[in-house]
Amino acid sequence: MGDMGTGEWISQNWFEFATVLCGICGLWFSAFAIHQNTRAQKDETKARRTSNLLAMTANHREVWKNFPNSPELARVIDLSADVKNQPVTPAERFFVSMIIANTSSVYEALKDELVTEQEGLRRDVKEFFSLPVPRAVWTKTKLLQNQDFAAFIESSLK
Repeated sequence: MGDMGTGEWISQNWFEFATVLCGICGLWFSAFAIHQNTRAQKDETKARRTSNLLAMTANHREVWKNFPNSPELARVIDLSADVKNQPVTPAERFFVSMIIANTSSVYEALKDELVTEQEGLRRDVKEFFSLPVPRAVWTKTKLLQNQDFAAFIESSLK
């Protein structure tokens, strides 16, 4: 600054000073806006995940809703079902295929972080696909599934 006083320096450099001040304010407002936007996105993501979870629950309920009134499906959850002497029926195969499709959808949604983590999913998968009828259907149809989904089911069964 040399011999120049503060007032003289400001009068000669006011435009540069104002430009720097506006730049700093602009950066601050941008940071604030980004923070607010990030916060809103997190809230939106949480709401979307909850909505997706509710939709998946509705799909699950839709698949299972007629099960109690369908005696032809009783063997699906029968731990002692003998699939060697009494092969899987078309109705059983269709029902289990619907469960496989629903489980695949849940798996893909979890993988893409579209729903919150379902802590009991692996236990549920193991319990269901360990039953004789679901296991027989799974064994015949797993090659038709996405490789990573099939690996998920198989690792859940271990």
